[in-house]
Amino acid sequence: MNSSTRSKQIIIIGAVLLLVAFLFTRDIKGLVKPTEENGKMPATGQMAGAETPSASSVLSLETSSTAAKNVLNKNLATDITALENSYKGSNGTEKIELAKQLAQKWDDVEQITPSALYLEIVAQGEPTTKTWVAAGNQFIKAFESTQDSLAQPALLQKANTSYKNALEKDSTNIEAKTGLGVTIVNGLGAPMQGIAMLLEVVAKEPKNVKANMNLGIFSIKSGQFDKAIPRFNTVIATAPTPEAYFYLGTALENLGRNKEAVNAYLDSKKLAANPTLSSFIDKKVAELKNKN
Repeated sequence: MNSSTRSKQIIIIGAVLLLVAFLFTRDIKGLVKPTEENGKMPATGQMAGAETPSASSVLSLETSSTAAKNVLNKNLATDITALENSYKGSNGTEKIELAKQLAQKWDDVEQITPSALYLEIVAQGEPTTKTWVAAGNQFIKAFESTQDSLAQPALLQKANTSYKNALEKDSTNIEAKTGLGVTIVNGLGAPMQGIAMLLEVVAKEPKNVKANMNLGIFSIKSGQFDKAIPRFNTVIATAPTPEAYFYLGTALENLGRNKEAVNAYLDSKKLAANPTLSSFIDKKVAELKNKN
């Protein structure tokens, strides 16, 4: 291995470690993704369907609900239990309407997994592109927020199935295609297929936030920092988030553009207003300013 190759690998490893540290402070799940261009991913990073427990065996509505209630105050938990009891004793249209209410109730208290499971029930009862996309989006949100290593692949599988069902209803739906692409590059299929879907999305909708964000992360984790910058700039111009600014800072830093990186990190800190992240960024900014 020559010194140039070794140096590039060190830079890439540093970027990945930085991203992992950031994602840990934000308590969200980092998405490990391959390069846009070659779609390569280590075999160990792919989910083998035969070795992974089925989504239904891991994700139970009853157990998810019980676990979620454990972090709610008693009054909220009691209200939801009463609604769930009504749901269990209903059927037909009434059951679907109660499932919609429960999905919203759980979402309101930021318990995403039971919300997603009720949205799946709604989609099964009223199968449309819209209902399946809503379920898929909520499963992806649950996947990104949970720290449960058993639940993660199950949530991703349910998201994948939901988006496929949506595309069966409307093969041109951009939101479903974007979501499906995200699930594929996270292990449910050939990564290049998912990357191609996301590139197709941005070809049709250049400002699509979800597709650009994910393609930017693909680029940054494969060391293609120059390609990552316009992706994150597009996201920031459309819907700025702490994550987008942080990833932009990471790309800029690895290109030696430290002054710009500092500004991006500080913008991330300002939007997030998270004490742990603020401390992390303050240290990072101090390091970069010392390099100037």
